[in-house]
Amino acid sequence: MAISEDQLSNWTNPPSDTEDERAENAIAMVKDAINSDDKLKYLDLDIFCQGSYANNTNVRLDSDVDVNVLYNGTYYWELPPNTTKEMFPSLMKDSPASYSFWNLKNDVEKALRNKFGSVIRKNKCLHISENSYHTEIDVVPTCQHRWYRSDGSYAEGVALFTDVENKKVVNYPKQHIANGIQKNLDTSKRFKKLVRIFKKTRYDMQDNRVQINANISSFLLECLVWNCPNSIFERASWRERFQGAISHIWENTKTRELCKEWGEVSELLYLFHHERKWTYADVNECMLQMFNYVFRG
Repeated sequence: MAISEDQLSNWTNPPSDTEDERAENAIAMVKDAINSDDKLKYLDLDIFCQGSYANNTNVRLDSDVDVNVLYNGTYYWELPPNTTKEMFPSLMKDSPASYSFWNLKNDVEKALRNKFGSVIRKNKCLHISENSYHTEIDVVPTCQHRWYRSDGSYAEGVALFTDVENKKVVNYPKQHIANGIQKNLDTSKRFKKLVRIFKKTRYDMQDNRVQINANISSFLLECLVWNCPNSIFERASWRERFQGAISHIWENTKTRELCKEWGEVSELLYLFHHERKWTYADVNECMLQMFNYVFRG
């Protein structure tokens, strides 16, 4: 049976106040753990929420809260092609940092264990299981990352290194949050609601054991909706908006050429470049699966 307009409208809603309270408790407890540590409390740290909760695109099944612990005393960098460090005076004047990313992750892990007891160290984060007072927490220690432009200016993001591969991973969570807020304002506050519909559709399909491409993440869905033109959000109903977004994404992921310029919400990383667990073909398949589920039943 096709999904009704009422059901889609219901899926636009954020989690309940109780779930929000448990998420807020999680953030407060992480901050308390960091500020209670004799070493970390003296460091230049920026502790903030990122991910679906921070972007206000979370749904009930997005159970965990991502908390970034950013250390500003160390930064990593990326230079434009065909340039060297010597060409950037701000880089040359900075001395090597004595406190590395690995120092940070180890110290944050220790502080969290002192606060929460059981902490699972994962490849990219430190995981704390939920209880009746707080939801699941993924604490992500990061250092500042600077992506330099040819004129010497730079975009400021965050960097971490994976435990297993020792691979640097760069993200721009603050730009993501800011751009999402602006897109939401530009679409009469429908952008984030439509993202929730996509997420809830994915979860509903999984719950009902309906085929959906396994490489499609919540983060990817948010970025795909971000790349839809604002005119789609002006349509009269949620079924029309959802169908318009699915059609736009499907039409533009038929070939790599059509979507090669699509970016993440931050507008600082391409969506289909570099090493991704998804491809444009995965997305194209997913949109067809979603369309059949919602509109054909």
